[in-house]
Amino acid sequence: MLRPLSRMWIKRLHRWLWWVFLGLILALGTTWLPAIAQLPHRSPSALMVQGQQEFDRGNFAAALEHWQQATQAYQQARDADGAVRSQLQQAQALLSAGFYQRAKEMLAALLPPFAASPPSEVQGNVQLQYGNVLRLTGDHVAADRLLQASLAIGNQLQLPGLQQSSQFHLGNLRLDQQRPAEALTYFQQAASGSASGQLAAQLRQLQTLQRLQRWSDAIALLPALTAQVTALPASVRAVYTRMEFAALLVAFPPAAQGAAPPDRFRQAAQLLAIAQQQAHQLGHPRAEATAIGQLGGIYEQTGQWATAQQLTQTALQLARQLASPELVYPWEWQLGRILKAAQQPTAAIAHYTAAVNVLRSLRQDLTGLAPDVQFSFRDQVEPVYRELVDLLLQPNADQAQLKQARQVVESLQLAELNNFFRAACLEAAPRQVDDIDPTAATIYPVMLRDRLEVILAIPGQPLRHVATALPEAQLEAGIQRLRIALRRTAFPQEYLPAAQQLYDWLIRPIAPALQQQQVKTLVFVPDGALRSVPMAALYDGQQYLVQQYQIAITPSLQLFSPRPFQVERMRSLAAGLSEGSATTVPLPGVKQEIELLRQKLPAQVLLNQTFTTQALKQTVTATPFTLVHLATHGQFSSVAGKTYIQTWDGRLTVNDLQEILNRRSINDPAALELLVLSACQTAEGDNRAALGMAGLALRAGARSTLATLWAVNDASTVEFITDFYQALWQPHTAKAAAVRVAQLNMLRSPQFKHPYFWAPFILVGNWL
Repeated sequence: MLRPLSRMWIKRLHRWLWWVFLGLILALGTTWLPAIAQLPHRSPSALMVQGQQEFDRGNFAAALEHWQQATQAYQQARDADGAVRSQLQQAQALLSAGFYQRAKEMLAALLPPFAASPPSEVQGNVQLQYGNVLRLTGDHVAADRLLQASLAIGNQLQLPGLQQSSQFHLGNLRLDQQRPAEALTYFQQAASGSASGQLAAQLRQLQTLQRLQRWSDAIALLPALTAQVTALPASVRAVYTRMEFAALLVAFPPAAQGAAPPDRFRQAAQLLAIAQQQAHQLGHPRAEATAIGQLGGIYEQTGQWATAQQLTQTALQLARQLASPELVYPWEWQLGRILKAAQQPTAAIAHYTAAVNVLRSLRQDLTGLAPDVQFSFRDQVEPVYRELVDLLLQPNADQAQLKQARQVVESLQLAELNNFFRAACLEAAPRQVDDIDPTAATIYPVMLRDRLEVILAIPGQPLRHVATALPEAQLEAGIQRLRIALRRTAFPQEYLPAAQQLYDWLIRPIAPALQQQQVKTLVFVPDGALRSVPMAALYDGQQYLVQQYQIAITPSLQLFSPRPFQVERMRSLAAGLSEGSATTVPLPGVKQEIELLRQKLPAQVLLNQTFTTQALKQTVTATPFTLVHLATHGQFSSVAGKTYIQTWDGRLTVNDLQEILNRRSINDPAALELLVLSACQTAEGDNRAALGMAGLALRAGARSTLATLWAVNDASTVEFITDFYQALWQPHTAKAAAVRVAQLNMLRSPQFKHPYFWAPFILVGNWL
């Protein structure tokens, strides 16, 4: 029988075992411990799969983390292509989460290493995804170049998937560029490619046919699409595909050339019910909220208000739980519309207000939204603001409602400018005109569907508003009629009635209040196509508006920097092109303009060959100019990429000007005080082109910008600029006053009294 070990022997045994274990560690540690440390916890391929699973559930942050780990694992394994593929997935997660700038920077860094390499599938995919990001952020020229390059690689290496994806995104680009016929060709090519991408291309083909109003061709696609969508197995992609198809079904008009799908609402509702059920089963609350909300929208369209309200409230509750403001806003807006239709205006205003507040809080460009909730500004953002203003500006509106309406109008201006820039770049603070200029009245004309509303703010007076029953199309026709009538060859019998018609709509209802309060300056915060109206040329039957008031335009009082002009502190730069090129006509008066500025104030000059992009950048970097005069060809457009000024060696876009000129805040004492653009014009056929004028002014960081709505006679420009600077250089002369002096002088000139010569000069921003 064995005797138990004594406590002393037990202690010795423990000590002995410890030393044996320690010896093994010391003996083997240099071999097997580092090997264990280097064993991957998960393989890169497993990490890629796990990232995709999280992405499909809508967990973009978790997907990003898995793909970041996969990149590290690929890099440790010296698998360069695998590392790039995982970074492409990271970029996709960033895009879906709304981090467009981060995604763009990541993709831009991936491209250079391929410059010296032969074409490859990985390179094509980098070009494809980078091109798509540039498309979404508004750089259409660079996007087209990259997408064409990816398509070329797909064609050269016979890669059907890359070919199809490139064609698909080129089609999307052509839609963004308002070229639907070309887009349709690309979508048709993509639809004939590999089976995996056919359905997405066919759905986009249907959307494009609808935009082209080719209804019979669109309807012909429906049977095949219905069969394919119905047969999709449950997946997150299938859920979103069903929702997309449902939206396209209800987009058909009630009678499309006499042949609309008779059961389109019923079929769409069935698709959405299945999508909602599958999203719930898959644990994807984001998709579930979207499906329920879209279903509520169908009941809204069919006038079933109670069901529409119930479904929309459910979608809104789900979206709030997800803390995703880009999902909350559409259902707040939809609920507001439903309550308005149900004759509940107070509740409707509350939900509209909530929608606008959400849009304001996003503080990001509309492209910075997940792909499944992206939308166009014109169709799905701007109407929220306008419909809220419509609700607020009723005949019995009180001061609180008028103040809110004015605030909403200001917010719309900022939202539109941020969308123009494709970035949330404007910081604003509410201001009252009383705080800026006690002799100025601010006029907010708002174009609504059935009427023109004018909100008037006069210092020391309560807000007031007047409404003129005027369909939007009729107002736009009147604006176009005036623009045509102000051509150089028109007679007074043509342009005076057109100018008087707009005066009657815009000014006559508020004229008694302006006269009673002895207003000296009219500051317009114009809306939509009204930005292209030369307000100075409005005519009351006896006088032009400029003969009664100083006039200024501002995109928003919230962007105003109240500081009077101080000529003694001016440091001037004058640059321009007097010589023509293969694409531009010469501007011989430019030399006179620049010489005039030099006579009034010492100015550094860049003329013709010396006016290059690099020279401008170096000159501005060396000296913080407070006045910049650019006498050169240029164009204002509602698209930032098409707004530019011409240099000797190329074009400067609004973003280029920001990089060169805007190195100081407008609140900086040494900020750019005045930017003069004396030969630019608004783009023909673009009734919102004057948006580019405000955009360029803001991007340049200028407190005030003097520009023209159309390219005017060279000699008359010299006369205007001469009179403007001569007046501006007088002590205590406001910039708006100097513009008025120059315009009145031209009115008195037999040679230039036609408004074609003096009306297009517009002062944007600070009028003091």
